Amino acid sequence: MKNAVIGNNKQKANLIVLGAVPRLLYLLQQSSSSAELRTECAVVLGSLAMGTENNIKSLVDCHIIPALLQGLLCPDLVFIEACLRCLRTVFISPVTPVQLLYTDPTVIPHLMSLLSRSQRTQEYITQIFSHCCKVIYTPIRHNMMTTSLFLHSLNIAVLVDGELLSQVFVRMMQRDKPIEMQLTAAKCLTYMCRAGAIRTDDNCIVLKTLPCLVRMCSKDRLLEERVEGAETLAFLMEPDVELQRIASITDHLVAMLADYFKYPSSVSAITDIKRLDHDLKHAHELRQAAFKLYASLGSNDEDIRKKITETENMMDRIVSGLSESSIKVRLAAVRCLHSLSRSVQQLRTSFHDHAVWKPLMKLLQNAPDEVLVMASSTLCNLLLEFSPSKEPILESGVIELLCSLTQSDSPALRVNGIWALMNMAFQADQKVKVEIMRALGTEQLFRLLSDPDANVLMKTLGLLRNLLSTRPHIDQIMSSHGKQIMQAVTLILEGEHSIEVKEQTLCILANIADGNTAKELIMTNDDMLQKVKYYMGHSNVKLQLAATFCISNLVWNEEDGSQERQDKLREMGFVDILHKLTQASDPNLCDR
Repeated sequence: MKNAVIGNNKQKANLIVLGAVPRLLYLLQQSSSSAELRTECAVVLGSLAMGTENNIKSLVDCHIIPALLQGLLCPDLVFIEACLRCLRTVFISPVTPVQLLYTDPTVIPHLMSLLSRSQRTQEYITQIFSHCCKVIYTPIRHNMMTTSLFLHSLNIAVLVDGELLSQVFVRMMQRDKPIEMQLTAAKCLTYMCRAGAIRTDDNCIVLKTLPCLVRMCSKDRLLEERVEGAETLAFLMEPDVELQRIASITDHLVAMLADYFKYPSSVSAITDIKRLDHDLKHAHELRQAAFKLYASLGSNDEDIRKKITETENMMDRIVSGLSESSIKVRLAAVRCLHSLSRSVQQLRTSFHDHAVWKPLMKLLQNAPDEVLVMASSTLCNLLLEFSPSKEPILESGVIELLCSLTQSDSPALRVNGIWALMNMAFQADQKVKVEIMRALGTEQLFRLLSDPDANVLMKTLGLLRNLLSTRPHIDQIMSSHGKQIMQAVTLILEGEHSIEVKEQTLCILANIADGNTAKELIMTNDDMLQKVKYYMGHSNVKLQLAATFCISNLVWNEEDGSQERQDKLREMGFVDILHKLTQASDPNLCDR
């Protein structure tokens, strides 16, 4: 059987269909079977598992996992290794439910105790752990219960021969250990760290895991190792600026990554033709990994970003990455660009010099959502008022594109579309504001003001606030859309919304109060004035300030009709409230 199925998927499928799996499992579980027979059964099952995903499904349906886990209790090391090898193959398949590893709370501690039995048990068990941590960490499958169970079992100070598990992994990362073992142990520690089971400033992360992963990025490592090393390192330090700083000065990492783009080079030391052919087919994976790692490195620190953009031809590489045929490379390149676009200096210099907005705009045409989210996020930064790219982007007809994003089913795309429009409207000419209102349409604007996503609502209010700035603009927009805008403001001030949302809405009202003709829309609306009065007496200082600001804009002496407005507000009891507020504990509120 064993010889028939090795490397032959058709034979594997035939054996499974013929019902070989239950019979093999029966023999494997019989205490009367000899150790040799049980081992051979485990080897054949392992070989069947090496086939297609359907094979794995069939094996899992036959309850192979509990049978193999039971087999680990046997004293025979060769049999244990065969069971572990098969379990490793089953668990690294995407179709295996990883929860099956945690249904019995004794399993993980037992696996720990087997770690030190041999180099093979170490290798298989760390691969199982590494994969199960990773699957748990994938947000799509994120199940907090499973995570906490798994990490709890990994972090109850489990001792393997009197040693902490993290220390066992640290030992596996020593340079004299096989590369695959070093890498797998580093991945285990990375996932444990990202899930909060190990602190980011722990020595086993800073002094062991991080340097081990940086070593994997050097040019004498195989392509797969360099890819996995870079991607794991990017994931490890993604949320932690201190790790990013340490990595950026470890072994010239920033320069070392530049080699990822020159691979395989003409003077490549690869003499194995098969290897060369394989690497040429997979060279794009190196570029993707390098972009991911640069994105992670530069996500917070200005000096690191500068270092990255000054690396040879870096901006050109990103620009060409944005139009590569591989979607994964395009996504990684735009992530890298997004990371660098958080820098004011880079927006003013390298982004402008390389006109990165052009390939970015091209990327925004019919890309998958994942790419669109990153690309539109980057575009938001390129549209900030100090970015020299803002003007050419405006001239390229971007408004229609952004308005279409606000109609997406994806909340992230709606946020980015409206955010970019908000940045665009900031201190913009009247022509641009009118164009935004025309392209977006009042219906869509008000649909966004009742969006279930709080971020979309906040950014829409931000857009409205930027549109309603400078008097002529305020008066012009309120003369054509005043009724609907006042209606929207009323709904938000009456609704169940956060302090931030209400504060932003009162600021919009204060802008309207600053218009010459627009202020009449407030003065002739007693209901609105009562609302302002209510918020002046609110318990939250931010809301009190915004509401008081609104009144101060209505009563300026030097403006036409100020006397009548003052009389009306006096009659409505605003003076008493203002008297009361001069005694407020907040100095800004007293001044106002």
